[in-house]
Amino acid sequence: MFLKMMTKQSTNNSYRSLPNGYQTTIQNGLRGVRNFSGQMYKGIKLDQETIEQLANAIKTADAIVIGAGAGLSTAAGFTYGGKRFRQYFFDFAATYGIQDMYSGGFYPFPKTEIYWAWWARHIYFNRYVNPPKSVYQKLLGLIQEKEYFVITTNVDHMFQKSGFDKKRIFYTQGDYGLFQSVNQKNQKTYDNEEWVMQAMVAQGFVRDEHGIFQVPNNHNIRMEIPTALIPKCIDDVSDMEMNLRADQNFVEDEGWHKASAAYAAFLEKYKNKHVLYLELGVGGNTPIIIKYPFWQMVYENSNAVYACLNYQESYCPKEIVERSICIDGDIFEVLQELESKGV
Repeated sequence: MFLKMMTKQSTNNSYRSLPNGYQTTIQNGLRGVRNFSGQMYKGIKLDQETIEQLANAIKTADAIVIGAGAGLSTAAGFTYGGKRFRQYFFDFAATYGIQDMYSGGFYPFPKTEIYWAWWARHIYFNRYVNPPKSVYQKLLGLIQEKEYFVITTNVDHMFQKSGFDKKRIFYTQGDYGLFQSVNQKNQKTYDNEEWVMQAMVAQGFVRDEHGIFQVPNNHNIRMEIPTALIPKCIDDVSDMEMNLRADQNFVEDEGWHKASAAYAAFLEKYKNKHVLYLELGVGGNTPIIIKYPFWQMVYENSNAVYACLNYQESYCPKEIVERSICIDGDIFEVLQELESKGV
């Protein structure tokens, strides 16, 4: 199946002259690695004093930089294992022994038709449906009147889908909703929504009363798509692959570069202001993109505050502990508490 193009490659490569926010954040992260001693202070459990501190930090900030990792979407209910995985991938679990959606993305399926059946489901249930909990909407309600920018390693598109200004979001690692050609001379990305919907139907999924695909009552679904549905690039007839930063072949298209430049410009505009660096659900997989750069920018700006919300992974280096708010808890519950404070 040939896919229509979503974003066009710049014919004059004008984006190469734009500021590179991704490079800036990596450089900040590397400086942070060198500057901090390694002595860490762990976050505390949710209490009213800490909530008051965070509420005040949000209210008084000149600008808020939100850094979001997988833990934020997990808090919204986008879990990759457990009941949700068994509900939609029970056949893959039984046949191939796959334990969760994350590991399934690396499984060496024996046929291309099976590989794309897996990815159609993975994309659909993590990109084209709404999460069970209103985490993103609550977050937007807290900061929408402020000057803000979002940098995220998440690829589920939930910020934009939840109403955040797309001009204030930088998805550094790609988007489940985009394909790219395996031909590296082609630096375009392609919208995959139409293909995903067709691939879900081809596997036997049926829409419920809300229009959401579900497993039929008889559980009769297929782990393959027709060969004719295997995605092909409309421009060069090459095979397609996910637009995810898995290796050096990741396509940074024009939209990606514009978002990168906008992030760099935002950081420059507020670099000496009273900035709240609000880190949400960032773990240890890619700390060089959000966590370490946030630490470094707070370290360099005495007017800045660092806040880290995460379950069992909330901490900061001693060098910035006096200007840090670290909460070890469920992000959804923290946002609810902030709502109750009238933030």
